[in-house]
Amino acid sequence: MKKLGLLFMAVLMIGLSSCGSDNAKEAKDAVNNAAEKTTEAVKDAAQTTKEAVKDAAEATKDAAEKTADAAKEAVAGDANGADLFKNNGCTACHQKDTKTVGPALKDIAKAYAGKKDDLVKFLKGEGKAVVDPGMFSTMKPNLEITKKMSDDKRSALADYILSVK
Repeated sequence: MKKLGLLFMAVLMIGLSSCGSDNAKEAKDAVNNAAEKTTEAVKDAAQTTKEAVKDAAEATKDAAEKTADAAKEAVAGDANGADLFKNNGCTACHQKDTKTVGPALKDIAKAYAGKKDDLVKFLKGEGKAVVDPGMFSTMKPNLEITKKMSDDKRSALADYILSVK
């Protein structure tokens, strides 16, 4: 719109220049002035566009990082403690309310109440057995499974165990 106004002024000045020699110089100066302003307007528009593209690129990068973070959280969210417990054979030795080969989940939850970090440490193979130390040698081979889990999965497994009442 600004360009059209400047162009109109330039045409008007050219038209006026035909009225006399004094007017011709003024018209020429006006055309040159209009051309300079048009050039400045184009440069300003280019700079604004460049800044907008840069801002859009940064916003896209931020969105991509947020999407990647959300995907990581979704994968970690897939670390459902109950599913991990069932899918990794824990139910072969541990039942919710009954001691079988290993202690009942409710007994483990009671022993580790308020001590999630200790339970995670045990699942990582770095802590001592608290509930039934005499059965540790039976549990030791199965700890290889939990040792290989990610921290997120071990944490989800501990959350599940601690949730059993």
